[in-house]
Formats: sequence, structure tokens, C-alpha cells
Amino acid sequence: MLKGHQSWIYTNKPRIISTGTVVGPFEGQGPLANDFDKIHGDLYIGQESWEKAERVLIEESADLAIQKAGLTKEAVQFYFGGDLMNQIISSSFAARSLSIPYFGLFGACSTSMESLSLASFIVNYGGAKYALAGTCSHNASVEKQFRYPTEYGSQKPPTAQFTVTGSGSAIISLEGDGPRVTSATIGKVIDMGITDPFNMGAAMAPAAVDTIQAHFRDMQIDPSYYDLIVTGDLSKVGYDIANELFERHKFPIRQTTYKDCGMMIYDYNKQKVQAGASGCGCSAVVTYGHLLNQLRKGDLKRILVVATGALLSPLSFQQGESIPCIAHAVSIESGE
Repeated sequence: MLKGHQSWIYTNKPRIISTGTVVGPFEGQGPLANDFDKIHGDLYIGQESWEKAERVLIEESADLAIQKAGLTKEAVQFYFGGDLMNQIISSSFAARSLSIPYFGLFGACSTSMESLSLASFIVNYGGAKYALAGTCSHNASVEKQFRYPTEYGSQKPPTAQFTVTGSGSAIISLEGDGPRVTSATIGKVIDMGITDPFNMGAAMAPAAVDTIQAHFRDMQIDPSYYDLIVTGDLSKVGYDIANELFERHKFPIRQTTYKDCGMMIYDYNKQKVQAGASGCGCSAVVTYGHLLNQLRKGDLKRILVVATGALLSPLSFQQGESIPCIAHAVSIESGE
């Protein structure tokens, strides 16, 4: 199953048999709104705090994925999940109510593909009949933890990104219909010395480029194999840097279409999002909503989703540490 140095081939090609996507009101005003299962009208979602609202997001997306698969919670063997809160409390508290055996993950915003790659690995080898992968983020809870509380009204520089309020979950199985997970490349931690939490795109771009190049080196294929390569949430600043790095490394990214989830979920002309979107929920809802819908309709045949994450914490930032980053890539192909 190991291919090259850091990639896996899933010989049994497990399927994503169902997904659930839940977003907040701002995401519901964007260009991908029709691809989401549920759009909330306010950020509190009937809860008394942002953090409790974030937990509800992942509970709802997980419930939707399970229901759409025609399953009960008891039928799912393992849940792979994580988020951006300290001690991944949103996912862990959701796991408490889901009552599914749980692997808690922290890959920051790369968690969407980290969880999908590991759930697919377990299912591919018969370690589970059904596995659940999911992640979430909430604009107000993340801004409060990593930068400034929303109520503070702080001005942000153009390089800053807007955290997505949303959660995406998927059920993985060898049985049923749906797009197939065919391979994954697990990223290395890359740190270029950037310390500014308002410039995450620049910090994460080198990790994304490193993982993408590793994927094609390990798999011994060209970028033209995919209809689309999409990074997680580099947004405008990181996307431009990634393209510059591809050109500098003479990597033929122009053989395919290259996009970024952080630039897809919002309308730049109408929504004030600085450089674009970020957050664990960004690549999760774009992939499990919009991109899988395109695969199911036949508009896309093969995609490579490269979720990026900045592995900082409030403590590391306060101590002046630079920002280590990572990216994980998963190949998803139509279910034919």
C-alpha cells in the first residue's frame, strides 16, 4: 500500500457513500450555498456560546452523513475528527454525544484530509465497515482564540483570512455508491519562519507545494492526471505564493486546473473577507459539498484535495514562535 516515500494507494478504493455539510449565515450568502445541506441563520445556533455552537455544527454534519447513508450511529465503527479549539473540544464533545469509538486528530485546517485519509486507510484494510471523518470551525470562536474577539472590532490587514463557520463530515465504506478515495500523500511539517497569525496563507503555501510535489513524485504521474487540484485555504496571498513556488521549482501545475477552497466559498465582490477563507470547515464543506457534487454529476472525474494547516497555538504565538505548517493530499475519483 505504501507508494514512494509518503503516499498510500488504497487498493480497494473505499467510497465516500454520504456526506453532511452545515454552514453559518455568511457562508450561506456565498457562491456555493446551493451545495450545502444546512445553512444556519445566526452564529449562536441556539446556544449560549460560540464554542457550544461549534460543537453543534459537527454534531449536525455527522448526523446528516449517517442518516443519508441509511445508517444508525451504532453501525459506524470509528469516528476520526478534530478542530481548532484547545484540546479539540468541539470534536471531542461531539464524540461524547455521537458515542462512536473516536480518534481525536489535530492537523489544524488540514484535519479534513487527515481524517479522510486515516478513515479510508482503516476501511481499506477491513478495520471498519463504516468510518466517519469530519471537522469543523466557527468564525467567532476561532477569532477569539487565535487573534481578537469579534466584539473587539479590531482592524485586520489585507493578508488576514476569514474563518469559515461550518462543518463537513463523510461516511467511508467499501459498500455502497459514491466517489472513491484512491490515494493519499501525508505531508511533512514545513516552517519558513513566519510569525504573523494574520498571514496564514504565506505560512502554509510552502507546505502545500511540498506535499503536492511529493504526491506526484511518489505516484509517478503528471498533474494532467487530475481534472482539478485544490488547496485547502491558502486564499489569495497563499495561492499566489504557491504559484510562484511551482514556477520556481519548474513544477507543471498548468497541466491541470489549480484552485483554492479559500477563494471559492465567498464572493470577493460582495463579502469582506480580506484575503479569503480559512478554518477547518473551509476545505471540509467545499470538498464534501461542492466538489463531491461535481464528481457525482460527472463535471469532474479526478480531483486532488490538499488541505493545509498551521500548527500554531495561542501559547506558541505569545512566546514568539514561528508557525509550523502541514498539508495532506487525498485523491478522490468518480465512482464509476
